[in-house]
Amino acid sequence: MTRSELIENIAKKNPNLMISEIEKIVSVIFASMTAALAKGQRVEFRGFGVFSIHRRAPRVAQNPRTGEKVKIGNRNIVHFRVGKELHEKMNEN
Repeated sequence: MTRSELIENIAKKNPNLMISEIEKIVSVIFASMTAALAKGQRVEFRGFGVFSIHRRAPRVAQNPRTGEKVKIGNRNIVHFRVGKELHEKMNEN
């Protein structure tokens, strides 16, 4: 689902809200999530999942094209852990 599809779905379920209001709401939510993750905080949506930051240590990698050794510094990676409700819903048979 893309951002515009999300906005359309919210608009269908909430006809009393204007599209511009929904766009602002979605933008504020994403900006808040981004700011929290940038500070190293967790973002948790009960039943959906948790976004957190995992830190990767520096390492030496290899350029696949040339075979040259390349040093890679510390990296922060966004990690998502699925929530229990979502996991169960996805694995229903």
